[in-house]
Amino acid sequence: MHRENAGNLGRRNIQSGLEAQTTGGRACGTTTLHDAARRRFAGCSPGLLLLAVVAAGNLGAAEPTPSALESEPSGWVSIMPPCDLNGWSRVPVPPGEPLGKQQWHMDESGKILVCEGDGGHDMLLCNREFGDAVFHTEFRYTKVEGKSGYNSGVYVRNSTDGAIWHQAQIGDAAGGYLFGETPGPDGQKRFFTTTEEVKEGRVKAAGEWNTLEITARGRTLTLWVNGAVTCQVADCGRPKGLVGVEGEGFRIEFRNLQVKRLP
Repeated sequence: MHRENAGNLGRRNIQSGLEAQTTGGRACGTTTLHDAARRRFAGCSPGLLLLAVVAAGNLGAAEPTPSALESEPSGWVSIMPPCDLNGWSRVPVPPGEPLGKQQWHMDESGKILVCEGDGGHDMLLCNREFGDAVFHTEFRYTKVEGKSGYNSGVYVRNSTDGAIWHQAQIGDAAGGYLFGETPGPDGQKRFFTTTEEVKEGRVKAAGEWNTLEITARGRTLTLWVNGAVTCQVADCGRPKGLVGVEGEGFRIEFRNLQVKRLP
């Protein structure tokens, strides 16, 4: 999470993904391919910049819905970093601040991206722009007895310097909402958050694997977590940008990072 004050506003508040087909022989940095995803939402009504919609208003009673990757596991492209993280960039939070020590690496299997959480506050962004697309990832905090405040995030449509950012907040059985800074109609950055609208964030406790997808289509961002849509933002001001993940003082693992471009 970032934005030094306003960003703190929401801070308090799967199943292993489908095995991807490998296209390379290296253990570290294996590239995977999958094709097609389904559209999980339609007919978003226009309105205020900040519009959060909780599906049916009663997620607890609803049957879980599968992820886009699980629904139609083809047409996807793995963006898991290679061993040397080539093609990915660390960006300090806030922008312009010095970076701390390197805290990101791939594990020995080449299938899990690890943030040790000891190198300060940063984003790790994939150096490829995506417009309309679904970004899929799975994550798990390393649980530390007696520790609280677990904090990280997943990004879509970020600017290369991190000044424009759209984040799914994830914590220890907390989070599951969207917030960030997006260009407004006047070109100026506007802060948004869906913390008040989200009734059930669906994020599991530290130590458990979670599945998360952000769908970006047109001006609408939709967040799906562990079986259900938790919220939507109807007026994203950036048509394309970078996807990535956040490091902010806690050890966290990410796996099965995949993107499906939408027509």
